[in-house]
Amino acid sequence: MATFERFEIGADITRAATLPARAYSDPAVYEAQRERVFARSWQLAGTLDDVKVPGQTRPLTLLEGCLDEPLLLTRDREDRVHCLSNVCTHRGTILCEHGGVEKSLVCRYHGRRFDLDGTCRHMPEFTKVIGFPGAKDNLPRVRFGTWGKFVLASLDPLSPLDEVIEPMRERLAWFPLGDLRFDPRRSRDYLVNANWALYCDNYLEGFHIPFVHASLNETIDYGGYTTELYRWSSLQLGVSRNREGCFDPPASSPDHGRNVAAYYWWLFPNTMINVYPWGISVNIVKPLGVSRTRVSFLSYVLDESRIGEGAGADLDRVEREDEAVVEAVQRGCRSRLYDRGRYSPDREQGVHHFHRLLCAAMFE
Repeated sequence: MATFERFEIGADITRAATLPARAYSDPAVYEAQRERVFARSWQLAGTLDDVKVPGQTRPLTLLEGCLDEPLLLTRDREDRVHCLSNVCTHRGTILCEHGGVEKSLVCRYHGRRFDLDGTCRHMPEFTKVIGFPGAKDNLPRVRFGTWGKFVLASLDPLSPLDEVIEPMRERLAWFPLGDLRFDPRRSRDYLVNANWALYCDNYLEGFHIPFVHASLNETIDYGGYTTELYRWSSLQLGVSRNREGCFDPPASSPDHGRNVAAYYWWLFPNTMINVYPWGISVNIVKPLGVSRTRVSFLSYVLDESRIGEGAGADLDRVEREDEAVVEAVQRGCRSRLYDRGRYSPDREQGVHHFHRLLCAAMFE
């Protein structure tokens, strides 16, 4: 693996300097992040709707363009869900190309057969192989968990999933996750000519809203915009200037009575879960290279009648405004005359938190 100079972020935000410019432009840093950060992170793998009935299978690529790990969600005949490697343990071919309802998984290359929980059961012409089938012939199981209907998986997690999502799960316990419906018409990908971490930096602060997002600034009360930090996540609370387009949380919620227009949750390192009265926009930041990123906007609708209201009304415009500024920062980070900046203690706590987590994952 290519080497690069170590960098770190001070714990005291009032004294700390931001990530150095090379963190966004050095190919060696990017390659290190693929294994040290993304291979050990929790990533959205799909939803339980993908494997609703016993026998159902759904192949997927975990973090396509970066990890490119072939995985498979299955629901076995006992109604248990599994997340498995989608690579046959004989000669390494992709096992399941298309989803469907199956009694077992059969490799089309040489006929190796697996149960839907990944257990290897049979292989033609293998009667003389000693100790077959053994544990290594089973499909590797991948750790996964759920939040509502959302399935998250990790190849080698830095922490248990519960530690990552518990603050979000507790805060939104009243939100009807089970009623969400995926809407492909409102889902799309954006290609951004910038490093993935710059996109996250931009997301993690409301500091730029008055300067970059004129329409959003008319809705959001900038003075009431707050950031809450948790171990592996953060929450930006978008408070509205009035009651239009806001939630009505129950009395049990700490947000009861507040004009909350949006919950902007970030899960380390690259998942954004934006919760609006109309539903949820899940944004997955997918690194494609040191200065190329795909951002997938996945829309899950709860109340279609509210899509035109409040902070979640014009996501495409806000996204394009963010793209323009992030791409300008990427160009600036290539400058020979720029290295590191400083943080605003009042407005960039989320960015500082992200940078600290990123350095810890890379170097500790």
